[in-house]
Amino acid sequence: MEDKGIAEGKEDLMHTSIATEKSAGANELCVSRVPLFQSLSYEQQLEVAGVAHAIHLDRAEVFYSAASNNSQLLVVHTGRVKISRTNSNGHEQIIRVLGPGDFFGESAFLTGISPENDATALEDAQLCVFRHADLAQLIQRHASIGLCMLQDVSRRLGETESRLAAVISADVSSRLADYLLSLPAVASAERALEVVLPLAKKDIASLLDTTPESISRQLRSLSEARVIVQGRGNRITLLDIDALSELTNAL
Repeated sequence: MEDKGIAEGKEDLMHTSIATEKSAGANELCVSRVPLFQSLSYEQQLEVAGVAHAIHLDRAEVFYSAASNNSQLLVVHTGRVKISRTNSNGHEQIIRVLGPGDFFGESAFLTGISPENDATALEDAQLCVFRHADLAQLIQRHASIGLCMLQDVSRRLGETESRLAAVISADVSSRLADYLLSLPAVASAERALEVVLPLAKKDIASLLDTTPESISRQLRSLSEARVIVQGRGNRITLLDIDALSELTNAL
């Protein structure tokens, strides 16, 4: 008869193996949908998934804050995460909002400098986390990961420069029009599109470097001009795309 301790040990190993397979399966979904890893073969993606750690964030949960010792790359699997910075007066400035497939933490990986931003879940979110040491080994074996990372960093830098130029040279109405046109839209009527504001007005104001009052005034002005219609909740119908596009010409 098999010793009870050996049997229990085998059972523990079996449960551990099953748990590992389930974890790899969950991480695999995350890896396969991320542009950072899409150039890899299926077998290589499985290798990446093997070093990823899945975590769950509740709504409003802070994953890390400024100056924390964060040595991880984080990939959003589901949900949304905002990257923000708080000044000495306590004012929060949203840098960007990340959705499924987006990643953050690459700056700390590339420079070794602690992040100056906060990462907070806007809703329940699932993330795949990579330790910097594991990420460095992956990049050594698969150069395309590093290239994709640099391309994404370059794209973000271009977007940041455009936003800065808009803040300096364009008024709030132009920035708001550009933001509305950038949102995913569905056709609702002839030449009309419906969008859903993904953030609270105060967060949109922070993202566009203005105040919630200014956002409300501009939305009301666009509504009175029949350029948009504000529906229930955060739904907005874009009635006059040409007028919105004309406003963005100031950017």
